[in-house]
Amino acid sequence: MDLDKFNIPRYLGTLPLFSHMSEQERARLAAGSQLRRLERGKLIFRAGDPCEEFHVTVVGQVKLFALSPTGVEKVIELCGPGHSFAEAVMFMGVPYVVSAQTLADTLLLTITKSTVLQEIAANPDFSLRMLAGLSRRLHGLIKDVQGYALHSGVQRVIGYLLGDRLNETEVASEAITVTLPVSKAAIASRLSLTPEYFSRVLHELESAGLIHVDKRDIHIADTGRLAEYQPR
Repeated sequence: MDLDKFNIPRYLGTLPLFSHMSEQERARLAAGSQLRRLERGKLIFRAGDPCEEFHVTVVGQVKLFALSPTGVEKVIELCGPGHSFAEAVMFMGVPYVVSAQTLADTLLLTITKSTVLQEIAANPDFSLRMLAGLSRRLHGLIKDVQGYALHSGVQRVIGYLLGDRLNETEVASEAITVTLPVSKAAIASRLSLTPEYFSRVLHELESAGLIHVDKRDIHIADTGRLAEYQPR
């Protein structure tokens, strides 16, 4: 992909946060943006670095993570294509509270704080959409905390595999394939599980005839049965 030919205003229009903006408004945001190609394993920022922008993963995968005093890594969030991150920290005017690193070759769009503030001043509706986006992020984090506190490891893995389907009143029975976007170790950390336990859960679900694991592809024979599965 030729970065010089990448149409940033058009891409912004595909994102919910910017889709209702005019071409002129998206052009102003694009003028204050930077598109970068980053190789796998590239550190984007460290906890404690000053935060004067937020980011959108265009292509690839980014993990947000924290390190314990003993050096143990905890994945906070996995940011795939179309996923933005660091907005809240940018508005708070504090340093990054977590670190970010690419998990694959990544195309990253960075939008500066000054550009966002100028657009908010000129377009109050944009500020409401930013608030809505931050509210969705907060709601997601609350659901994560509830999941860690109230759900078993097996339930967390099933919840990850079924995603938004679990929000439905009744999960329809269908066969689907879920492709893990990153390594099993990264997903395990995201779910607050050890890699060994995550693998054991997949083996348990496979032994029960609910899934078939083919490297990173998880074939689910019946989503309804998987949703109703009760851990041993």
